[in-house]
Amino acid sequence: MIWSFVKVALFLALVAVLALVGAHLADSARGLRLIFAGTEYTLRPLPAVILALLLVGAVWLAIRLLGLGMAFVRFLTGDETAISRYFDRNRERKGYEALAEGMLAVASGEGKLALSKAARAERFLHRPELTNLLSAQAAELAGDRRKAEEVYRKLLGDDRTRFVGIRGLMRQKLDEGDTDTALKLAEKAYALKPGHVEVQDTLMRLQAGQGDWKGAREVLKAKRWQGLLPKDVHKRRDAVMALQEAKGVFEEGATIEAREAVIAANKASPDLIPAAVLATRAYIAEGKPKHAARVALKAWEAQPHPELAAAYAAIVPDEAAEPRLKRFEKLLALRPDHEETHLLRTELNIAAEDFPAARRALGDLPERHPTARVLTLLAAIERGEGADDAVVRGWLARALTAPRGPQWCCDKCQNIQAEWAPVCDNCGGFDTLSWREPVQGTVPLPNGAEMLPLIVGAPRAAPEWSAPAPDAGAETAKGEK
Repeated sequence: MIWSFVKVALFLALVAVLALVGAHLADSARGLRLIFAGTEYTLRPLPAVILALLLVGAVWLAIRLLGLGMAFVRFLTGDETAISRYFDRNRERKGYEALAEGMLAVASGEGKLALSKAARAERFLHRPELTNLLSAQAAELAGDRRKAEEVYRKLLGDDRTRFVGIRGLMRQKLDEGDTDTALKLAEKAYALKPGHVEVQDTLMRLQAGQGDWKGAREVLKAKRWQGLLPKDVHKRRDAVMALQEAKGVFEEGATIEAREAVIAANKASPDLIPAAVLATRAYIAEGKPKHAARVALKAWEAQPHPELAAAYAAIVPDEAAEPRLKRFEKLLALRPDHEETHLLRTELNIAAEDFPAARRALGDLPERHPTARVLTLLAAIERGEGADDAVVRGWLARALTAPRGPQWCCDKCQNIQAEWAPVCDNCGGFDTLSWREPVQGTVPLPNGAEMLPLIVGAPRAAPEWSAPAPDAGAETAKGEK
């Protein structure tokens, strides 16, 4: 409020000063004498001041008009002027409006509209690094894959958009199923931006599909260094990849390297059953039964599994049934209440022909959890105790339609696989297989003839014990027929 009063006071003072100056000039007797073309002009002071101001204004206007004329001439010759800048701003405004409308069209799923807006934006902006990206997305949305690929290839020519072009082509090749080309593009994209999460995951998935576990482990290590993976997750996944890499070395016959790799994988993740099984067998091959037993016992304590029991049995392959049962007590004591422990004890007693002990070990599993493996073992016990063939066939008939029990199931898509693998065969999920009961479904079980001699009465073969698979009922039923 005070500032407003000050401004009003200053304005009034200025008006008063000008009025006094004007009155003084009007009362002054002196004037301005001008001689032009032999004629003398006498002007009083006030008109002279007004004339001077008019002359100054005329000169300023003439200079401005001259500048405007020169700017128009430069505009005609192509130089940048205020006029050209006006038209440039107008074109830029229209171009960015078209670009924004194209982005909204892509977001709303209108591919053809987005393509037309992208073309309009390029016509006004001449910014291919922006408009080409919009064109590619619009072409993909409209189903014009040829146009999208063409635009992505244009993006490769600019350092600023090369990564976007490579990533777009990589995604196209993945959609087409061309994994070889997609892998090469993923490697180039990873070289440009090693910290891009999508590219990292895609590259690891493709490397896993191609069996390049060494390369996949390098990418996984980079993710850990960049803080994109927790330490425990990295440790588990690296162990899975190391295990699969070791399997490949086993297949190539380089047993020394393979043993070292599987042992390292087992140390990194002791609860990884396949790694524990391979590590146990690797120690057996090296003549280190104590190390092999330690690995198997530690893994069994984490999660009992038939393959672990088979690996533990292989430590002493020619062992008789009764000494084997005694040696296995150390393993069975680790998880005495687990269902796999009851089944393993039942199998060991059946192998030792102690059928009453086998029945006690089986307990109430035939009523509480009647899987195909449980019912098959019960049929073997009935056969060993001399029951009628009708009783044995009755249990086998029930085993044919009973649930399979725990299997390798994918936690992501619920797919069931006969053997563990780092990648699901159905959905491609990495490290998603776990040993558990499937949600539903009964599929005929493979490899279930281990208990066939005891059921049909033939002599037992193969002194080396191995854990029977849960589907023995299917095979034994065929033997009965």
